[in-house]
Amino acid sequence: MIKNRFSEIEAKKWRASASTDAADQELAERVYTSRLIGSDRDLLMHGGGNTSVKVQRENLFGEQKNVLHVKGSGWDLDTIQAAGLPGVWLDALRELQQLDALSDEDMVNFQRANLLDCGSPNPSVETLLHAFLPHRYVDHTHATPFLILANLPNAEAICQEIFGNRLGIVPYIMPGFNLAKKAAEIFDLNPKVEGLLLLNHGHFAFGNTAEASYNLIISHTNEVADYLKMTKPTSIGVRQKIEKRNILPVLRGAIAEVHKEIGIKMPILNVRNCADVMSFFERSDVEALAKRGMASPDHVLRTKGQPLILTKQDLKGGKEHIIGKIKRFESDYRDYFDRQARNASESKKLISPDPKHAWIEGVGVVGLGSSSAAASAAADLAEQNLRVRSIGEDAGGFYPLGEKDMFDCEYWSLEQAKLGKGASLPLQGKIALVTGGAGAIGLATAQALAAKGASIMLVDQSRADLEKAIGSLGHWHGFYETNVTKERSAKKAINLCIEQFGGIDILISNAGSAQDGGLLDLDDGALRAAFELNFFAHYKFATEAARVMNIQGHGGQILFNISKQAVNPGKNMGAYGMPKATTMFLMRQLALELGSDGIRVNGINADRIRSGLLTDSFIKNRSTARGVSEDVYMSGNLLQKEVEASHVADAFVALALMSRTTGHVLTVDGGNTAAELR
Repeated sequence: MIKNRFSEIEAKKWRASASTDAADQELAERVYTSRLIGSDRDLLMHGGGNTSVKVQRENLFGEQKNVLHVKGSGWDLDTIQAAGLPGVWLDALRELQQLDALSDEDMVNFQRANLLDCGSPNPSVETLLHAFLPHRYVDHTHATPFLILANLPNAEAICQEIFGNRLGIVPYIMPGFNLAKKAAEIFDLNPKVEGLLLLNHGHFAFGNTAEASYNLIISHTNEVADYLKMTKPTSIGVRQKIEKRNILPVLRGAIAEVHKEIGIKMPILNVRNCADVMSFFERSDVEALAKRGMASPDHVLRTKGQPLILTKQDLKGGKEHIIGKIKRFESDYRDYFDRQARNASESKKLISPDPKHAWIEGVGVVGLGSSSAAASAAADLAEQNLRVRSIGEDAGGFYPLGEKDMFDCEYWSLEQAKLGKGASLPLQGKIALVTGGAGAIGLATAQALAAKGASIMLVDQSRADLEKAIGSLGHWHGFYETNVTKERSAKKAINLCIEQFGGIDILISNAGSAQDGGLLDLDDGALRAAFELNFFAHYKFATEAARVMNIQGHGGQILFNISKQAVNPGKNMGAYGMPKATTMFLMRQLALELGSDGIRVNGINADRIRSGLLTDSFIKNRSTARGVSEDVYMSGNLLQKEVEASHVADAFVALALMSRTTGHVLTVDGGNTAAELR
């Protein structure tokens, strides 16, 4: 089922890319096979799992000492670099094996104290497990087949049936010192084992070369898959057309409504609805499976232990019924916290009680998060868990961690310490659609919004330009190729935004084009085309966006690129200035009509920005007509400095953050008294 993608040629390239130092070369090959593992969703996802290599390096006294390079906190294996595998003095770590007990905090501090580089990230919480095993290379995964096996009631018997004595079996223990000690103990009982099955957790394999360890990861996983008759790879990430997409903005708004007193805002949503997911909802035991917990302890950190379940009947009940289900989820979660926290060895702080994934009948499985990346990660894990539950239950039963163990992981002291650290970005959780998004102003604005935490949907007519633009933003964002003047293009673009992120919070209505020429020389077709692009497209996108914002019920922002031509007409620019003036009136009318809904409507008056509107040839023509150089023409303002696309982008972001401003036009032109609003 899982393809072995190791290439000796590629491995040599990675080694050659490192220095001539043997340790650096081994580390480079470690990075290579780590990426092979991390990029295969059937093996692990989103920071799960870890890898290591043991090498020798010189200390300050010129002595050769053993060093463990192990995955660091915050790194994902699919994109890991050498810096993501911090080095720790191995002999010091192995001395810890003599201890009978070690707290998580002392373990983390000891590991940090023995880093080769104090600026490195924290080594994995499973560092000691890697250290206590003798092999040079160690790999740990949460492969879908192994998660099924690890959560079967008779997992040990089946493991022995598949592997005989080739795998050691480790009972469930929280990651950390105690698990490392137990795993080493199991290994010592049979040092010939090829790997370890960690019950309710995952799989370890090891070898004295990167290839040997990786080969065992693949072969072991495929052996389990064969036993379970799993012939198809995991279909993670599939998103088909969503028939009931309008429930998504309702859900976003309902979650924020329920939790408004504790400051939880509307989440980003990520829907998965492949055939396997949709058929899951046809099972008669969906409710029972939902209450069983997650397949691996680290999943709980991203998904919580249970989903929010919305049936077709719940959807028919509308927003108020959905609010009732969310309130019940919150109540149940608080009860779970109270039950377990009172028995905890230390005080625990309640994590936000909102759902992190949902099962919606007729829609799919939905990841929820404060960003598109977080929502996607939750959706990936939730989708994987559906497959683990379904196949596992039919293969003998899905019996994951109990409530106490799940709580211990979710409220782990190391995770609790992170709460409240680091302020969220000001636009985190906001969804922004930018028309003309591949152009100079549109892309600069999208980049500025994304830097503030927003999830971006770019709309433009060139797929090649859009793909290049999205490459600069990151794959968490989306795009839609269309001509904004086409019938229903606005509806389709915003529907796609709903399908990808769950709704829309900010519209940057930016697409436009300038045409010069006197009005007496323009035919009706050209003038009407100018109005279609520079007015009607703005109108259509704004009204469609406002309808979705009203469904969400938490306001929003509509921001127009208006242009100084709306207030300061230029000779032979009537075909551009007249629709822009109409768009400015549209802005004011919408501000008047939508203010009571909390939707703010503002605009930017920009002038002389190098973009698709102001091309090099256009600038040359205008500067020649005025008898000045191009530089003088572009800096012809009070500040005598050229205004760039990034300055317009900053203005859009500023308006997006002005919570008490509507019906306003912000001028970005370097100062031009002739173009002032009056």
